[in-house]
Amino acid sequence: MMLSTDIWVAALVRRAELAGGFGIVARKGDARAGSVLVKVLNLDDKTTRLYSEATRGDGERIWMRPSLFDTEADLDRYIQRSLRIDPDLWVVDIEDKQGRHFLTEPVEDA
Repeated sequence: MMLSTDIWVAALVRRAELAGGFGIVARKGDARAGSVLVKVLNLDDKTTRLYSEATRGDGERIWMRPSLFDTEADLDRYIQRSLRIDPDLWVVDIEDKQGRHFLTEPVEDA
């Protein structure tokens, strides 16, 4: 059984904070079954990355990195388009000196 999204997001933010990062819920979606986008800002080199929740055919939750974005503004436009498509979407912003995402599930490049 998977956790509800609100509990899962709270745990992600807590993991980031316990490890010295900073996490904030930038947008709340459906508390029980909303999908999640995680935006990570590396404080050292000022780069941003985006992680999008996905489910494999076998039901395993994974994270994908959508195509690389040239700028943070491009990444933010992607998030806004995603919100228009899925109004139940959550957006979590994480800032970390090392650019860590604090996700515990597998991460794959798209």
